[in-house]
Amino acid sequence: CQSPEPGGQGASVETPAGRWEKCSAGSGQPEPRYRPAWGLGPPCPLSPPGFQVRPACGQVYSFFHCADPSASRLEPLLEPTFHLVPPVSVPRYQRFPLGDGQSLLLAHALHTHSSLFLEGSSQDSPPPPDAPASSPQAQHPGRRVSQDSSHSESSGSSDSLAPVGASHVTARWWGTKRIDYALYCPDVLTAFPTVALPHLFHASYWESTDVVAFILRQVMRYESVTVKESAGLDPAALSPANPREKWLRKRTQVKLRNVTANHRANDVIAAEDGPQVLVGRFMYGPLDMVALTGEKVDILVMAEPSSGRWVHLDTEITTSSGRITYSVPRPRRLGVGVYPVKMVVRGDQTFAMSYLTVLPRGTECVVFSIDGSFAASVSIMGSDPKVRPGAVDVVRHWQDLGYLILYITGRPDMQKQRVVSWLSQHNFPQGMVFFSDGLVHDPLRQKAIFLRNLVRECFIRISAAYGSTKDISVYSVLGLPPSQIFIVGRPAKKYQTHCQFLSEGYAVHLAALEAGHRARPKKNSSRMILRKGSFGLHAQPEFLRKRSHLRRTMSVQQPDPPANPKPERAQSQPESDKDHERPLAALSWARGPPKFESVP
Repeated sequence: CQSPEPGGQGASVETPAGRWEKCSAGSGQPEPRYRPAWGLGPPCPLSPPGFQVRPACGQVYSFFHCADPSASRLEPLLEPTFHLVPPVSVPRYQRFPLGDGQSLLLAHALHTHSSLFLEGSSQDSPPPPDAPASSPQAQHPGRRVSQDSSHSESSGSSDSLAPVGASHVTARWWGTKRIDYALYCPDVLTAFPTVALPHLFHASYWESTDVVAFILRQVMRYESVTVKESAGLDPAALSPANPREKWLRKRTQVKLRNVTANHRANDVIAAEDGPQVLVGRFMYGPLDMVALTGEKVDILVMAEPSSGRWVHLDTEITTSSGRITYSVPRPRRLGVGVYPVKMVVRGDQTFAMSYLTVLPRGTECVVFSIDGSFAASVSIMGSDPKVRPGAVDVVRHWQDLGYLILYITGRPDMQKQRVVSWLSQHNFPQGMVFFSDGLVHDPLRQKAIFLRNLVRECFIRISAAYGSTKDISVYSVLGLPPSQIFIVGRPAKKYQTHCQFLSEGYAVHLAALEAGHRARPKKNSSRMILRKGSFGLHAQPEFLRKRSHLRRTMSVQQPDPPANPKPERAQSQPESDKDHERPLAALSWARGPPKFESVP
């Protein structure tokens, strides 16, 4: 194309896409060409006015925020009538994890607003008579074939929905679906300066779960698949028709404003033929400031952990103290095994995780007091306490022999997330964790009552127990002989005959266990495979994220243990800069991690 032809008949043509100028053909180019009059690009060869060059993809999606001053729509540029049709609202992921079920097909939009496009089609200017009568399919046969094949499932049955007079819209469209998609924009952003909004919105695209979920649904072709609910499966996780529900009580939304969830569900041990009772408490804010009262909570269990599918058991209403208690009906009771349990709040999708362990009679267990036997410093709440050297290896040794690991503490259950995260961060083997029910006056008595009930109701056998001198009375009440009670720390004369003191630390004790002096494989022929491996880290508080804390708690490989280990008191002191010189073993999160020799 050399230059626009001088004025005259056919020099320019008005089309829905704008005004096009007819160009004089160059040498060897008999067909006329057209150049956009607004000067946005080179002329389109062999293309009549009204047809744009198509992008090299099957479908175009344009995301924008309605409050973004620099945002613009694409649909009215392809078809001016679309300025009367609102863009598609991208559903919120928190409420519609699998989409809200609305159709994104262009044919559905044309059918819904058929009156607009039928009126607009009669007013469109016809193409010039000298333009070649080619269709988009003829211009780009390869591209259209691939596009039709990729969207055959979604568009094959909906082409008939498009009005007959709207074919001019589908001919120039970039795909088979809508193009403009509006994202959720909170009202608080209207208070921001207009100059700052474009940068803020641009950054939010990469952080929006709504956008990620939408893209995944398009890539996986999920919206073209009919989702069918199966009996007993979680409806909230399977059907787009069941979004996050509103709160049952109006005051709940006000009470939970600006507070974070601190839900917890107790790990439960049940006998094979006994009742299976699940207990959870749903609180918000520090120190349980707000209780979730009178709201729905879905109870889910992973009946087949290898499949990863959650089975919906029932829905309960929380009490005035934020508690729920659910007894599994006899026909739905689970067999011997370890099952993850999740309790999900319907209103905001927050949840609490726990484990239900169904044991045969006579299952052998090993009990560990978290504060007494693991922590080498004062408080788990204050900072990340250092783990006593060799503690993780001793627990793993008992797990490898087939014993069920029980972690017990007198701390209130409001600290469960923090304590379990601490155990997980330091790679402690998987086990059942038990806390006191709230703040209690005598935590040692609560420990004794809890363990006694486990022995009587679940018919378990405690083969060994670890703790501090405070735990001696707890284990003695259970009838454990002194040879099965192991106390960490300096020996005390008045307790010499009540327990076994590990004054030389866990390293020497582990060597004795491996030599067969104290430990043996479990005797009972259990029909279950106990869950092995380490805790799954569900939450990472700030005080656990520092790499220095990881470095000083991982086990370090040593070829041979030293002949004269230092006393436990010296081992508990903070390590020096020698940590930077010694090679560190990689942290293993796989099932059945290998054992490491501990550093004295």
